[in-house]
Amino acid sequence: MKNNKLIQLFVSTLYLSAFTFGGGYVIVTLMKKKFVDTLHWIDQDEMLDLVAIAQSSPGAIAVNGAIVVGYKIAGIPGLLVSILGTIIPPFIIISAISVFYEIFQSHIYVKLVLDGMQAGVGAVICSVVYDMSKDLIKTKSWMNNAIMIIAFVVTCFFNVNVIYVVLICIAIGIIRTFYHKGSDHV
Repeated sequence: MKNNKLIQLFVSTLYLSAFTFGGGYVIVTLMKKKFVDTLHWIDQDEMLDLVAIAQSSPGAIAVNGAIVVGYKIAGIPGLLVSILGTIIPPFIIISAISVFYEIFQSHIYVKLVLDGMQAGVGAVICSVVYDMSKDLIKTKSWMNNAIMIIAFVVTCFFNVNVIYVVLICIAIGIIRTFYHKGSDHV
């Protein structure tokens, strides 16, 4: 049974990685649809937590997402097969592109296809943000919603470096955790 799950995990991450264009956030979105909505291996809240861990870790979000999801689903073997499934397609694609780089660089139809894919990627990311945030806004505290909105505004409109936003959010989370633990003992 476990081998069957590992094979399904490998095939799923291989498929998602092979047909996902536009960066790691798109693959995280599709991982959510596959592992939460279709296979029901992870619930919505766990997926949000895993995405947060993947985003806060150094490295590519697609690989980090595969690491945390694979580990959650099947431990170390799941981690290994999901990483393998995630890195094989880009490795092959990048290797092929590097061989034909000069041709791709100047070909007008390739450029037009890539430009069109950017619009599709934007739509997929917006769809995922909407799907994941609608439940979050309903169930979480006003403080979490305020932090999310403020982080978005300062990053997008005031060009505050994301690193500062993440560090400030970490500090707020630590303070809130200690505050809640302190009020539980009183």
